[in-house]
Amino acid sequence: MTNGFGCISRCSEEQQRPFGGSHFNIMTKDKEPMVRSFYFVCLITLIVGTTIQFSAGSKFAVNKSNKGLTHVPKDLPPQTIDLDLSQNYISKLHLSDISFLSGLRVLRLSHNRLRYLNISIFKFNQDLEYLDLSHNQLQKISCHAITSLKHLDLSFNDFSALPICEEFGNMTQLNFLGLSAKHLQPLDLLPIAHLHISGILLELEGYYVKEHETESLQILNTKTLHLVFHPNNFFSVQTNISVSNLGCLQLSNVKLRDGNCHILITFLSELTRGPNLLNITLNNVETTWKCLVRVLQFLWPKPVEFLNIYNLTVVENIGKEDFTYSETSLKGLKVEHVTNRVFLFSQTVLYTVLAEMNIMMLTISDTPFIHMLCPQATSTFKFLNFTQNVFTDSIFQECSTLVRLETLILQKNKLKDLFKVGLMTKDMPSLKMLDVSGNSLEYDGRDRNCTWAESIGVLNLSSNILTDAVFRCLPPRLKVLDLHSNRITSIPENVLGLEALQELNVASNSLAHLPECDSLSSLSVLVTDYNSISNPSAHFFQSCQKIRSISAGNNPFQCTCELREFIQSIGQVSSEVVEGWPDSYKCDYPDSHKGTLLKDFHVSPLSCNIVLLIVTIGVTGLVLAVTVTALCIYFDLPWYLRMVCQWTQTRHRARNIPLHELQRTLQFHAFISYSEHDSAWVKNELVPCLEKEDIRICLHERNFVPGKSIVENIINCIEKSYKSIFVLSPNFVQSEWCHYELYFAHHNLFHEGSDNLILILLDPIPQNSIPSKYHKLKALMAQRTYLEWPKERSKHGLFWANIRAAFNVKLTLITENKDVKT
Repeated sequence: MTNGFGCISRCSEEQQRPFGGSHFNIMTKDKEPMVRSFYFVCLITLIVGTTIQFSAGSKFAVNKSNKGLTHVPKDLPPQTIDLDLSQNYISKLHLSDISFLSGLRVLRLSHNRLRYLNISIFKFNQDLEYLDLSHNQLQKISCHAITSLKHLDLSFNDFSALPICEEFGNMTQLNFLGLSAKHLQPLDLLPIAHLHISGILLELEGYYVKEHETESLQILNTKTLHLVFHPNNFFSVQTNISVSNLGCLQLSNVKLRDGNCHILITFLSELTRGPNLLNITLNNVETTWKCLVRVLQFLWPKPVEFLNIYNLTVVENIGKEDFTYSETSLKGLKVEHVTNRVFLFSQTVLYTVLAEMNIMMLTISDTPFIHMLCPQATSTFKFLNFTQNVFTDSIFQECSTLVRLETLILQKNKLKDLFKVGLMTKDMPSLKMLDVSGNSLEYDGRDRNCTWAESIGVLNLSSNILTDAVFRCLPPRLKVLDLHSNRITSIPENVLGLEALQELNVASNSLAHLPECDSLSSLSVLVTDYNSISNPSAHFFQSCQKIRSISAGNNPFQCTCELREFIQSIGQVSSEVVEGWPDSYKCDYPDSHKGTLLKDFHVSPLSCNIVLLIVTIGVTGLVLAVTVTALCIYFDLPWYLRMVCQWTQTRHRARNIPLHELQRTLQFHAFISYSEHDSAWVKNELVPCLEKEDIRICLHERNFVPGKSIVENIINCIEKSYKSIFVLSPNFVQSEWCHYELYFAHHNLFHEGSDNLILILLDPIPQNSIPSKYHKLKALMAQRTYLEWPKERSKHGLFWANIRAAFNVKLTLITENKDVKT
């Protein structure tokens, strides 16, 4: 805001709600004050007396401020609505510069080098509402009425007289007018006297009249007047300014000493005649203490209700000054940001004047005050604000005269002992709200019972160094408690005296869990942002059934099974209850889910239910075990395992036989495996036919070595034979030993890498007659070619020829009794 009004409007005596918002909307920002003053500032801004605002990011707003421009750019978009050309070096404006901007509503040309302006150049800008020409070098303007204007600022220029012409009387929508002048004439504002202008800014930095000369100015129909004087000159304006219906007056840059103090009082005399002037603001004031007291004494009987002094500098000396506290209309005095250039003075003199004031509201903030006296008689104070001073624990101790005080603000001072703060309030029976945030308060809780005013309903203890012990030192009827930014790690479950507590702010502490509401039965608003809560209880909403607002975002949530139930419980309450959901609620652990919104975190119920998980694993294991057992029985797996074991043992023993025993070659052309029921055909047909062709045959009844196991003999015979002949028949299928011999021969086939099996089908074998455990026999019959014994005698010759063709190798037989040297 370039130039604005800081005038104080009439305010309700009811203090503003401590945490803003609904009854008490607990704040979460550390630097936001718990309570704003009684006084709310009615700022009539210079942007537009109305509310013309365009976003800087809008495509209709063009910002060319501080670009070093010497003329208006030619490439402006024709659809521009808001144009900012401030803080450049533009010295001239031409009709062609802006005539094509037919929709222009806001034009800022402040802080340029304009000396002359023909206002008629805006005649094509029929929608122009806001025109800021302040802080230029304008000495003259040619008049033209812009009937759409609501805000016109010509202040801080070089006009000799007020730049008002008759055409301005046609600007019926004008809401704000800023002017400059070095001289004033009584009827300068007559052309606009009939307009209802809300605010007038009159800049008089260059104002000058000769000593003992007096000028006058009559201002009609304005509610707010802001007068700006030269910041480095002593106040010397001896002008009679009369304003009808003035409600808010602001004076900026007032430099006083004892010698010119009467000039300001005389100047104010005319302005304060009317009964409607309720608010006076003095900004940037440099004065002696004596002059300040005189000004206050002058205003005391006036109808002014609110007096505000900002940026006050006290110079020269501070001495005892008599002050008569007569009946006054003044309700509130606000002094903010005081610089004291007097180093040796009696503090009692200064504090007494303030402490004995018979007003309702007093604000002394951002000052070097180290103390404030207790009023000697029963005080009228209802509101005291001593923010950002240097008060210590001694403030208002044993003070029994503040019986009407309802609000006490001691933010950002030097308070250290919470116990003494409680003692301070014990004689304040009307105290409803206490703010001691931003101090260094501690409470050790050792052997001391805290004493508080029982009337306190709102307490702000934020931004201190309090620990869990603070819950043993609280007023008994609290409704709102702010403890954010302390060192609290937990809220005791059995905390006493907080049954009436409705709102609790414990943000920015070190809480690990959400509090239970067993002892906080009335709690409806809870703020726990920025703590160390990782696994909030899923039963919170059951315990705290009166909760209508909870803010628990920005905590290091561990996205595990335990958190799943809390997320589900949030889904069961209204979205308006959980503040900041879902954006402020994110996983912090494990790393695989870090940054994931809690609403997007999902985990299967099976992995979170241990009983269900155990039952599922057990059932799955049981089903698997039954299945494996059935398959083992179906495929006779134990039998195969036994065979593998026996074969492995035999091979192992073979490795341990001396080398000379191993140096043997094949001894037989074929080993014949057959069922005993088929022995007649083997001995009468097969063996004689083969041996007639010098094919050496190995038979179990004549070649098995006595003393060795049957399995070992089978393996040895198979290994010493070039081929293994299997006489297949239904009888063979029913012989377990025959199947052993087939199994070992087949295993040897893969082990040695040779094709050593000859299958002879003596009699047909139906597939359904082969037991399921003999799946290798089924596989061999399906995959390998076998010789079928023909029943017709005429085909026997071909059968024997095929048998002999299978033996195409010479055996190097070594007799067993031959010596072999190693």
